[in-house]
Amino acid sequence: MQGSYFVYILASRSRFLYVGVTNNLERRMYEHLEGQSPCFTKKYRVTRLVYFEETTDVMAAIEREKQIKSWRRSKKVALIESVNPKWQDLFLGS
Repeated sequence: MQGSYFVYILASRSRFLYVGVTNNLERRMYEHLEGQSPCFTKKYRVTRLVYFEETTDVMAAIEREKQIKSWRRSKKVALIESVNPKWQDLFLGS
């Protein structure tokens, strides 16, 4: 049985960005919101889900995460704004 894997981008209110991958987006978002995640996301309050992709292939998810992380900021911003031009929080709906 295959599960789902998510590549996601979080942003702070001042638009610091964090790219991650997980097999449980809801759980991972609660970890970020509760400050149980890496120091960067906790320090800069990077907790707003502004972009995500879903796949059933774990290797594809990991490769996509690496690809997005290697991009310049402007390309990441363009990706976010292609589906979420107002940078709304896709997890909390605000």
